[in-house]
Amino acid sequence: MTRWLGCLLLCFSMFAEAAPQSVKAVYQVTRNGQPFAEVTETFRQVNGRYTLESITDGIGVYGLFGKRRLYSEGEVTAEGLRPGRFEQQQGDDAKRSVKAEFDWSASTLTLTSKGKTRQEKLMPGTQDLASFAYQFMFVPPQGDLVEMPVTTGKKLRLYQYDVVARDVELETPSGRFKTLHLINRKESGDDKQLWLGVDRQYIPVRILMQDDKGANIEQVLTGLHVE
Repeated sequence: MTRWLGCLLLCFSMFAEAAPQSVKAVYQVTRNGQPFAEVTETFRQVNGRYTLESITDGIGVYGLFGKRRLYSEGEVTAEGLRPGRFEQQQGDDAKRSVKAEFDWSASTLTLTSKGKTRQEKLMPGTQDLASFAYQFMFVPPQGDLVEMPVTTGKKLRLYQYDVVARDVELETPSGRFKTLHLINRKESGDDKQLWLGVDRQYIPVRILMQDDKGANIEQVLTGLHVE
């Protein structure tokens, strides 16, 4: 068992060292096939720390709701990303902001939403709404089921993704990619589908989901710069 754990940690360390120092990914988002928004994500890691920012800028009438900003920062470890703080802000309305603070030494997750704060037990490997997709750069999916605790700033859930197809060729405005297709089980959060770029550090190439009104939201990679 000790030897197995040692080999596993060594593999994680190799993925961490091979992961990019910076990523800028741009996505086009449609709602029921119509232009909806543009998402720009910027990831950086320096001296064992990372920052990650995701900005969603609505198109047309959707721009009136203001920009949606996700921000995550924390450590880069042998097991991948370890968030320390997460924030989500919609426009200028402070009442719509949420925060999550990770206290790994005390195994405590502090969630703040609508001015109210509560705590939950911090599960090992927990990611936030911004970091979870980039965790795959450090710990690519293994086997046919991927389990990952994820907080939205309001809740903490165990996401369960089924790997439904491998080596799926996908054509996007930013090029052709070989992808890994994952589907999140509805009982674990939602029915989000991910296509991860196998030859692009497992960065999401396509994301498909439904909003709370049942509309189909599709997010497709249109630009990618990796260093």
